[in-house]
Amino acid sequence: MSRREGSLDPQADSSISPLPHLEAKIRQTHSLARLLTKYAEQLLQEYVQHQGDPFGLPGFSPPRLPVAGLSAPAPGHAGLPAPERLRLDAAALTALPPLLDVVRRHQAELNPRAPRLLLRLEEAARQARALGAAVEAVLAALGADETRGPRPEPAVVATHAAAAAADAGVFPAKVLGLRVCGLYREWVSRTEGDLGQLVPGGPA
Repeated sequence: MSRREGSLDPQADSSISPLPHLEAKIRQTHSLARLLTKYAEQLLQEYVQHQGDPFGLPGFSPPRLPVAGLSAPAPGHAGLPAPERLRLDAAALTALPPLLDVVRRHQAELNPRAPRLLLRLEEAARQARALGAAVEAVLAALGADETRGPRPEPAVVATHAAAAAADAGVFPAKVLGLRVCGLYREWVSRTEGDLGQLVPGGPA
């Protein structure tokens, strides 16, 4: 049987063991990622709803401000080996909670009467931590623990992002929040897709 390049099929990757406990861990983590993908979409919609014009207006295209320490999944992500994809997923999920906390603090000042949005942001930070830890557990079960060099401390990166947004004003702070919520959705969805291809019987 041929193997598609970059396949995450556990039967096609010799580094992936089909042991039952591993399959159960992958299925459980995939289910969590699938649930959080729905929550991430809801968070993004709620965030936009509370920002006022021009956010949410048809045709509005906010500037894609860079977020220190985090970027969107690269175009070549899908072609990487399974362990490397999951390492990138775990790294992004580790970087997201402090950034989501920064957004929540900004929104507490800008939208203090939006308790549901603030709660969603708080929950998103916790959920990103939980999913990141679960992905790292899958990596460990695969025998593919982190071997790369040290990364910048996420909390330090988030502090710099917060200071930069505060100095820039209200609109850039709102755009930063939109960007962070969008990156949260992208990485959770990407993690769901990566894990889904590891699930036995999943897409090839």
